[in-house]
Amino acid sequence: MKTKLTCLLLTLCSLPMVPAHAADADNASLHDTIAELDHGMFDSFNRCSDPAQFEKHAGYFDTAVEFYHDNGGVTWTREAMLANTRKHVCGNYTRQLLPATLEVFPIKDFGAIEQGQHQFCDLKGEHCDGLADFVIVWRLRDGQWQATRVLSYAHRAATP
Repeated sequence: MKTKLTCLLLTLCSLPMVPAHAADADNASLHDTIAELDHGMFDSFNRCSDPAQFEKHAGYFDTAVEFYHDNGGVTWTREAMLANTRKHVCGNYTRQLLPATLEVFPIKDFGAIEQGQHQFCDLKGEHCDGLADFVIVWRLRDGQWQATRVLSYAHRAATP
């Protein structure tokens, strides 16, 4: 038993140590990167009636993106997801992030998980009454970030 404990302690001591402030700085930088990606993705989403903005929005997604929507179901490709966006969103709704809810978590050797809450605003009625939770899995490959999985769920009426 004593030998096992000694081996465990030696193993733990040999692990590389990262100063807490370095990890915090890395996480803050990642948070800023993902927040910027979120802003760009949904700035183009909010203006997707413009074909150039629609194409810009499309570029944020992997071709094999999976999109899970509690009310709308699942789409398995970028093309299917974008067809739904064009049909149901463009010219009808905009999305706004609730910034205080944004959280970002690194995924080792892959990218990051973004989660938070967003609201949807009806362009015709000029009111924001839809609220939902979301998760986006981002992959960093060859210097480019793309969303590989998107979950939008717990859609509900926003309460004042």
